[in-house]
Amino acid sequence: QVQLVESGGGLVQAGGSLRLSCVASGSIFSINLMGWYRQAPGKQRELVARITSIGSISYVDSVKGRFTISRDNAANTVYLQMNSLKPEDTAVYYCNVWAQTYAQSPYMDYWGKGTLVTVSS
Repeated sequence: QVQLVESGGGLVQAGGSLRLSCVASGSIFSINLMGWYRQAPGKQRELVARITSIGSISYVDSVKGRFTISRDNAANTVYLQMNSLKPEDTAVYYCNVWAQTYAQSPYMDYWGKGTLVTVSS
C-alpha cells in the first residue's frame, strides 16, 4: 500500500554532514507522522526525530542541535539533515511513516529498508 525509499546514507568523517531523504509512495490518502529511527550494531532501534503533519517536532537528546528534520507534504517526503556527525551516529537509519490509504481508514505503520550511515573518526 505504501512504499518508503530512503536515500542519502554513506560514509563521512566526524564533523561532516549528510542529508537523508525518504519518499513515500502508493495509494496514500494522508500522512500523519514522519520520522527517522536508527539502529546501531548490538543496540535497540531508537527514535531519532519525528515530525507531525502540523509541524510538531521532537528529537532524541543525543542529536539535538545537530540534526534537523523537515518534511515536504506535497512530495510526501521527509528529510533529516545531519550536521556535526559523530562516530556514535553510525547506524542504519530507517524512515517511519504513519499513513492512511484509500483502501484502509486506520493509520498504519510503514517502514523503509534503511540506509547506512557510517561516521569515521
